[in-house]
Amino acid sequence: MSIEASLSTDFPAGVVEPEYELWGEVDVDPAGLFEDIDAADREYWDRARKFGLDEVRPVIDEYWNNSDYPLGLAKRLGDLDLLRDGLTLEGYPGMSVLAAGLVNMELSRADGSVGTIAAVQAGLALRSIVYCGSPEQIEQWAPKLATAEVLGAFALTEPTHGSDSVSLETRATKVEGGYRINGEKKWIGNGSTGGITIVWARDEADKVRGFIVQQEWEGYTGTTIEGKLSLRAIWQAHIRMENVFVPDSHVLPGANSFKDTAKVLFATRLGVAWSAVGHATACYETAVQYAAQRIQFGRPLAASQIVQERLARMHSELSTMQLMVMQATRREEAGTLTPVQASLAKFTCTRIARTIASNARDLLGGNGILLQNRVARHIADIEAIHTYEGTETVQALIIGRSITGISAFA
Repeated sequence: MSIEASLSTDFPAGVVEPEYELWGEVDVDPAGLFEDIDAADREYWDRARKFGLDEVRPVIDEYWNNSDYPLGLAKRLGDLDLLRDGLTLEGYPGMSVLAAGLVNMELSRADGSVGTIAAVQAGLALRSIVYCGSPEQIEQWAPKLATAEVLGAFALTEPTHGSDSVSLETRATKVEGGYRINGEKKWIGNGSTGGITIVWARDEADKVRGFIVQQEWEGYTGTTIEGKLSLRAIWQAHIRMENVFVPDSHVLPGANSFKDTAKVLFATRLGVAWSAVGHATACYETAVQYAAQRIQFGRPLAASQIVQERLARMHSELSTMQLMVMQATRREEAGTLTPVQASLAKFTCTRIARTIASNARDLLGGNGILLQNRVARHIADIEAIHTYEGTETVQALIIGRSITGISAFA
């Protein structure tokens, strides 16, 4: 609904509040950055957009409110070929870096938990196997992950090692025919859903290695973490591994140091920035539509100067985020994106997303804390993406080191 149209809309009088339409079409491309996207990339984008509107929108509040995992939506992501994050797989059409970014954006625009399901499944688990796996492992697991026939997890973070994950303590001891893994992991998306977990552990030579662990194996316990305020429709797990035997066939041959782990994380950092754009887009478009429809003092909020200034500020901030991710994506496609630039994109976009979400929540007043009005869910979920794949502080230290030439991590 346009702001102009709202000025002549007849709303019920008295105590009857109207039903607000907050998922409608709003111009969310202030600088015209997306006007020239080619047909192949736009097809992925449109597919993700339709999925969000038609399949996520009707059910997500219930899943989120009940902390219930939307397994059916995860399967549909696989059916729609939205679980590859730009990775090339035999038998699948090409998917550009830009297409992957647009999908990340659109899924998070619909819901952060759904966006995170895709980020974990494709960006982390599938990418680990494609980057570090043997041809046989790729053949066995990649199609199953891409279709969500099997759910995948990525287990790096530990109860006492989050930002300093390079110091991980989970151990893999060589035994006949494979390894025995002992240790704990925390905040592991899909770690308790059944499927496989890519576990990062230190071997006896203190090298960081990667392992494909099947969650049904003896000694593996994934306990869903309860009481979360954020990303309530994806299950993160606290994992305990007690003498879990991993056969040699499940050892990733290309995962032999933390640099290999970092290679996977670097590739996903820009995806988090795109997700932040999706969240910010949802909050911005909600604020625009609410301002057009909410009547106070006898006129729509949008007729107030201060509200227009707020919307203009959000409009500008959204453009800034879009410009940053588009430029970073161009560099990634050209093979010139640096880790510092990826960190800068993540650092900037998640910070701005928080600002836009907070402004939108305030503009909606009391209605801003209701799940049905979208913003509350996004404002909570942004807190998660602001933290995972490297906290704001870690990104700042990466950027600061590049500015000064001095490492301040220790």
